[in-house]
Amino acid sequence: MNLYPLKFHPILKSIIWGGSQISKFKNLDSVKDGIGESWEISAVEENVSIVKNGELAGKPLDTLLEEAKGDLIGKKVYEKFGNKFPLLIKFIDAQDDLSIQVHPDDELAKKRHNSFGKTEMWYVVKAEPNAFVISGFKDKIRPEEYVEKVKNNTFTDSLKKHIVKEGDVFFLPAGRVHAIGSGCFIAEIQQTSDVTYRIYDYNRKDAQGNTRELHTELAKDAIDYSVQESYKTDYNPIENKPVELVSCQYFTTNLLKLTERFEQDISHIDSFIVFMCLEGSCDLEDNEQNKVTLKQGETILIPAKTERIAVLPTEKTKLLQTFVE
Repeated sequence: MNLYPLKFHPILKSIIWGGSQISKFKNLDSVKDGIGESWEISAVEENVSIVKNGELAGKPLDTLLEEAKGDLIGKKVYEKFGNKFPLLIKFIDAQDDLSIQVHPDDELAKKRHNSFGKTEMWYVVKAEPNAFVISGFKDKIRPEEYVEKVKNNTFTDSLKKHIVKEGDVFFLPAGRVHAIGSGCFIAEIQQTSDVTYRIYDYNRKDAQGNTRELHTELAKDAIDYSVQESYKTDYNPIENKPVELVSCQYFTTNLLKLTERFEQDISHIDSFIVFMCLEGSCDLEDNEQNKVTLKQGETILIPAKTERIAVLPTEKTKLLQTFVE
C-alpha cells in the first residue's frame, strides 16, 4: 500500500459550552457557533476519522489500520494495540466552564468498561484574560471527604486553579482531577478512550431543567488524592529544534517553533507521527517526495514507514509533534 502524509476530515462536535473559535482557527468555509471540539484524528467507535487527501481519500482510519498495520502505526505499536489507533487528537474551544472530571487508569477502565484508561495533555493555544484550568488538588483530602464536599458544593475549594496563557502545558495522568475553564482554546492529546467520570457540574441545568448525571461514586476510586507542588509543565521554547513537553508510556509530544527549514531522520522511531499546526503554515516533504501543505488548525499523520521528513515553514510556524515510544 502506498502510504503518505495523511490529512483527515475533522469531526466537529456541537456542545453546549462550545464557542466560535474552532471554525475561525481552522479557516473553515462556514463559521459555526457552538463547536466545542474538533476531533482531528480519531478511531473512537462511531467517530472514526476519514482520510481527506490523496488516493486513500474516503478511507476510514480503522479500515486503513487493518490493512496497513505496522506500516501505518509502527510494529511495536501494532503489537501492543492491534487494530485500535492508540491516540485521540483534538482542538477544544470552551466558551463556558467545563465540568470537573477525572479519568480512570488502564486497570480500572479495563475492569469496569473493557476500555483503555485516559492519560492526556493540554497545550494552551489561546486564552482570554483570566481564563483558567483546574488541575489537581491544593489541599489534601480523603475519599470520604471528597464525597461530602461534592454533596455540600465545596469540592472546588480543594482544587488547584491555574490562570493560563498561550503556551502553557499541563500533563494530566489518569486519576488527576481536572477541568477546562471559560476562554480557553486548547490542543489536547489523549489515549483513545471515551471514559469520563463527571464529578461536579456547578449544579447547572439544561433547557428542560435537568442536571447532568454525576459519577461521584465511580470517581471515588479513580481519583489520585495526592497533592503536587506544581501541576504545570515548565519548558524552554527554543526555535528550530524539538522541545520535549511530555514523555510518558502513552505518547511523547514535542513543540516545534520554526523559522527555517527543519529536517529530521525518523527511521528509528517505530511509530506514526502526528503534527498539529498551531500557528503559521509549512510544506512537509518525506523521503519518497510526497509533499503536503499544513496550515494553522490542520493536523497530519506521518506513517511509521516514513524514514525522513523535511518541514519548510512558509511563515513563522508552530507545531506539536506527537508519537508513541
